[in-house]
Amino acid sequence: MTPAIDFRVAHRLPGRIRFVYRADTSFDARGLARAALNLSGVQQARVNRAARSLVIDYDPAATDETALSRGLRGLDIAGNAPRLAGVPGKGKGLGEVLGGGALLAAHPLLPAGLQMPATLVAALPLFAGAVADLRREGINSHVLEALAVAISAARRDYTAANATIFMLALGDYLEQSIARRSDNLLKKLLHPDTAQVWVEIDGQERQLAAGEVAVGMTIIVAAGTTVPVDGTVLGGEALLNEAAMTGESEPVLRRRGEEGRLRVYAEHVGRNTASARIADYVEQSLAAKSDSQLKAARLADRLVPAVLGLAGSAWLVSGDWQRAAAVLQADYSCALKLATPVAFKSAMYRSGKQGILFKGGDVLERLLAVDTFVFDKTGTLTTGKLAVTDSIAFDPQYSPKDLIDLAASVEEHYFHPLALAVVEAARRHRGQHFDHKEVEFIAAHGVASVVDGKRIVVGSRHFVVEDEGIPVSDHQTVLDKLYRQGKTLLYIGYGGRLLGVIALKDELRPESRATLQRLRDMGVRHLVMLTGDHRRRAEEIARRLGIDECHAELLPQQKAAIVAGMKADGRRIAFVGDGINDAPALAGAEVGIAMQRGADLARLTSDIVLLEDGICRVADARAIAQATMRRIDANFRLTVGTNSAILAAAAFGQLSPVAASIAHNGSTIAILLNALRSA
Repeated sequence: MTPAIDFRVAHRLPGRIRFVYRADTSFDARGLARAALNLSGVQQARVNRAARSLVIDYDPAATDETALSRGLRGLDIAGNAPRLAGVPGKGKGLGEVLGGGALLAAHPLLPAGLQMPATLVAALPLFAGAVADLRREGINSHVLEALAVAISAARRDYTAANATIFMLALGDYLEQSIARRSDNLLKKLLHPDTAQVWVEIDGQERQLAAGEVAVGMTIIVAAGTTVPVDGTVLGGEALLNEAAMTGESEPVLRRRGEEGRLRVYAEHVGRNTASARIADYVEQSLAAKSDSQLKAARLADRLVPAVLGLAGSAWLVSGDWQRAAAVLQADYSCALKLATPVAFKSAMYRSGKQGILFKGGDVLERLLAVDTFVFDKTGTLTTGKLAVTDSIAFDPQYSPKDLIDLAASVEEHYFHPLALAVVEAARRHRGQHFDHKEVEFIAAHGVASVVDGKRIVVGSRHFVVEDEGIPVSDHQTVLDKLYRQGKTLLYIGYGGRLLGVIALKDELRPESRATLQRLRDMGVRHLVMLTGDHRRRAEEIARRLGIDECHAELLPQQKAAIVAGMKADGRRIAFVGDGINDAPALAGAEVGIAMQRGADLARLTSDIVLLEDGICRVADARAIAQATMRRIDANFRLTVGTNSAILAAAAFGQLSPVAASIAHNGSTIAILLNALRSA
């Protein structure tokens, strides 16, 4: 049983932090320090037993207090061997494998008096580990393996004992290598190599460590390399590797001026870059355990006594210790406990290469169980790239261009699709900028400010009419006409009256209908659309896409309430959105899916992040979940069937201990390779 440990920050300095801990059971504190060294960015870790404190020295460019706290909570501290949860231990090293092979080959040449001591020396690590496991966990697969070697050694069957030691070391080494490979694949996907960075300082170029780069510096990036910061291109033209962010395997062209390299203004560095935040998701996913993984591990543990009982029964019936030793060679633990996480991590790596980031294996499980997909309209089913189609001023002192310029002036720092479209329209006709006071942002409503001493509000009808009390009835005929054309209206109120409206329209993504049909074909029962846009436009889109339910003119809390109501009715919900106002619904669904151009808050609160701007990736994610769970189920059946057959053959004397060990370890490695094959 894993002891519960609570960590609290007691003191912090740049690059150093001290945690105090409280545990409900005793454990090896030195093991805690060793486990902490596995955390990304940790350079040193020291434990003071008397003070119950853990001091960590870390690289601020590689990690921070939040990541360390989260990592410590993910440590699996079992007895004397703390290690990262969900990450297999190092197991047998290559030296033990080579040593076991050398002993097996040389043993027949040893004098008779040295054969027993040589075998016992080789088996000592196995016996020591088994004793530790027996004290900590009771009888497990390692105890059975040690018992099999002990039986063979006691019967002076040194060939069988040495062969078993060698096969166990080789099998364990290969199994853990495969498991580590799945971890490394996943880490490699989102950990670009940017140890050294070229920067421009006072007109001179020089190289700095990545951790020394600060916001505001000018970074020099050569063609085909990875950009170590988030920023704006100041000049140059180069091919950039954006695979970690977009899933595209080929470098892409980014330009502003000369060819061959880029000058980039650093806006986000270190742990604040998008790639670093996504890398944090990967670290979290490596520590997360799915229901399938936990169930497989529990089943493996429950079957250990059955294997021991079968070995005892085989000996009682036959009187042959060799049968008992052969039975003890085979068990279900390794394949059951390792194949499932390897399959999940391999699928996560493959999906990441395709532009889909799963934040843990349990997300694939939950996505497969979903029966209702709920879509926010703008930016998901539609392109989200709105364009201004009409600008209608109701005051003759203002032209349509003036109306756009006025709205753009107060919305230029707001990154909602409506605001971006208005700002782009003003940029195209090179409009004037209206000086204004500080802008107030009202989520899902609009913006407000003061221009020439008068309050200006730009936003939805609900915001302007109901919240601000500005009448619009005198212009209802014009407004209704625009509504019937399926356009989204942005109301501009100025000085307590309706100054005008700007009409915008976005288009359905060409792949939206096909994506929804794919989801239906994969077993999704209900398709729902939620939007803050007006009802008539929303219902038109719902009809075109064949959506089952449509809810329009919603506020953010109403979206979350609808999701909660569906869950209360027994539906299993996946919510797809991209905006800050979608975050409550994303967090409330069984699975939240954030679009590639979504707001940071939406991406942080989601379970799946799309790294490419395409709604088809939602259906791809569901297909990956289905394929992964099919493979896990197939591996489970293969594990149980193969090991049951090996156990039966061993119990009936059809397999020697060496043959049983070869069959068991060989089948386990084959099953793990099959689990890894999805990568």
